Amino acid sequence: MAFKRLDRRTFLRTAGVCVGLPLLDAMQPSVFSKEKRAVLPRRMVLIGRPFGLHTPLLFPEKAGADYEHTRYTRILDAHRKQLTVFSGMSHRGYTDGHHNDIALFTGAPPEGIRLNDIHNTISLDQEVASHIGGETRFASLVLGGTVYSWNRRGLRVPAQHWASGVFRQLFIQGTPEEVAREVRRLRDGRSILDELRAQARTLSASLGAADRQRLDLLQTSIREAEQRLQQDEAWVNRPKPKVTAPIPTNEAFLPGQLIARSRQWYDLMHLALQTDSTRVISLSLDSQEQPIIDKVSIGHHDASHHGQDPTKIEQLALIEEAELRVFNDFLTKLKNSTEGDETLLDRTMVCYSSNLGNGSGHSPNNLPILLAGGGLRHQGHVAFDRQKNKPFSNLFVRMIQQMDIEAKSFGSSTGVISEV
Repeated sequence: MAFKRLDRRTFLRTAGVCVGLPLLDAMQPSVFSKEKRAVLPRRMVLIGRPFGLHTPLLFPEKAGADYEHTRYTRILDAHRKQLTVFSGMSHRGYTDGHHNDIALFTGAPPEGIRLNDIHNTISLDQEVASHIGGETRFASLVLGGTVYSWNRRGLRVPAQHWASGVFRQLFIQGTPEEVAREVRRLRDGRSILDELRAQARTLSASLGAADRQRLDLLQTSIREAEQRLQQDEAWVNRPKPKVTAPIPTNEAFLPGQLIARSRQWYDLMHLALQTDSTRVISLSLDSQEQPIIDKVSIGHHDASHHGQDPTKIEQLALIEEAELRVFNDFLTKLKNSTEGDETLLDRTMVCYSSNLGNGSGHSPNNLPILLAGGGLRHQGHVAFDRQKNKPFSNLFVRMIQQMDIEAKSFGSSTGVISEV
């Protein structure tokens, strides 16, 4: 079949469509709930680490609630009754390598996660946000330069890299002039979307099937962007929450400040959840630098690739212990924040994991998985077969259900975890 050719002038007139597509795809959908949800909402936090955890220091020998502490679990003892350690879980079938990090919270089928040939799916945080995101000012927060958040077409959701900027968006109220400017910006955005839709409609009649399919994706992106703009317009004139915390400084982003940076993100997440500014957060704790920690003299990446060298393993343990301590402090802050007759930890599921079960060997098997809070039936240590792992996505299904969202499958799940 012969198709009408597009001359250069036509292409330039419609360049807004071509340029707009990637940006629009990065915008997530927000769904306005038609039902009034429970007075006390449920929340979810996903935390990803790129280099694994040294699992011999994490996994208890015994399964069940009465396990004996390991070097790492002892740090989290204060939350033992609201914490489950999972062993013998992974996204089965993935090849070794760091590139698996993009699928940590999507659980995409292994054939879609190949080096230089990625076909990802929606991530757990964005799936939940698509159901409940319209109930808060921000449908979700994607923090720390993350590779963990992906929209429904498997495209990466842009991350917030600076805690100071996120703080201002959450809590700094603009002047009347700034608010008026924001209203105009939102209205201009809707005008641009109207123009994009009209151009796409005009182009569609003269294109082949493959190009029409691409334009269909654009139309979907336009609808999602409109939903997001509607949500932004609904919130732009509402006062932001007032908090007494100072604006985070950028010093935590200097080299070596891994622990200070992590603490800053955790403090910000606590404030965002406490003020109900969002109910869905993902965070990446990526760092290859040498952190400023006593007795640590090598980089985090170097320590994780220890090759069974006892000296490097000990330095890795010191780094990971420091990270787990600030994670423990975050859980404590949630536990000390009351919400009705419960605590914020009771209402917030926190999943802490990595795409590597063995950072030194780049192995994606036997992932380190900690799941805290959220009103789950915590079991201490849930141990599955470390040779034939249980799909991590099965736990994702359980987490979605715990958010009061119907789900029978997610990612590469084969069922649902019933142990928690």
